Amino acid sequence: MNHRIGRVLFALTVGLAVAVFSFKWITNPEPRGERAREEQVVQISRSLLSSIVESDSLEIVDPLAPNRKVGKVYVFAEAPGWAVSGYYRRSDEDRWHPYLMRLTENFDLQRLKVQDEALAERAAADSTLEISQ
Repeated sequence: MNHRIGRVLFALTVGLAVAVFSFKWITNPEPRGERAREEQVVQISRSLLSSIVESDSLEIVDPLAPNRKVGKVYVFAEAPGWAVSGYYRRSDEDRWHPYLMRLTENFDLQRLKVQDEALAERAAADSTLEISQ
């Protein structure tokens, strides 16, 4: 009889602890705030990339529009600033060009590393743009 009461009390205690933990985890606003900041960073990186590549039909794969067939992408908070990786192409005939963009904490472009020879001329005049092989 004592074992049965002990098991019931143990089950009630564990169930209550799981319920309290779950409630606190679900109602925590911090992860939603972090997600909103990450989405803002990716939107800014899209506009910066579009202004640099200058294409009417630019297609971008990034953390807000992932495509596992193209490759892995991420947005990551770094001290100080952000890093965003992704891929882009100008048209269906163009190959996917990987990029890594580093932004300051004020969302200014710090560095953009791409594998795109079409931007070589622009990279010669822009110190924030790096062409890799």
